[in-house]
Amino acid sequence: METKDYLKDIQDIKEMMSKSSQFISLSGLSGILAGIYALVGAWMAYKTIYFDTSTMGNYRNLVISEEAVFKLLTIAVCVVVLSLATGLFLSIRKAKKTNETVWNSAAKRLFINFMIPMVTGGLFILFLIEKEMLGLVAPLTLLFYGLACVNASKYTLGGVRYLGITMIVLGLLSTWFLGYGLLFWAIGFGFCHILYGSVMYFKYERN
Repeated sequence: METKDYLKDIQDIKEMMSKSSQFISLSGLSGILAGIYALVGAWMAYKTIYFDTSTMGNYRNLVISEEAVFKLLTIAVCVVVLSLATGLFLSIRKAKKTNETVWNSAAKRLFINFMIPMVTGGLFILFLIEKEMLGLVAPLTLLFYGLACVNASKYTLGGVRYLGITMIVLGLLSTWFLGYGLLFWAIGFGFCHILYGSVMYFKYERN
């Protein structure tokens, strides 16, 4: 009987240590919705690029006007803001249900480790846009986002690591098949977010 009590105490201690070192309030639903936002954004970007009269050239060698670039940046910012707002709202709601604190030490470590590659990548991509090297924008967003997910994954649910690895692979493929960045962007930020978000939801939240 005492042995069972000791084992239960050890299990409880391990659960407490896991909660203190990992941000477990991350919602799978936020991943699903972020994927939907990304697909809508990709569709709007496709219309902007291929039906805008200010773009010229074929699929692999487009010349995009400054107006079209501004529209694309606006779409990207809207997708990011909506995704972050949704993720924050659903994480807070999930934390309240489990009586957890959202902005704890694990959340801070997750945020810092996620933002280092993201800020670095964001600045690098802005430099590329300024130099009009637009073909590398989509591959690099996938690569840096994937690196950010892998870097932050040790502080949250394990599925984030596999999402990050998938994004890195897609980013490398997109670099190889240059000119098809929008397609890979939709696959990565759209379908992969929906897939991994669904897995996380049914694994951790459904019950």
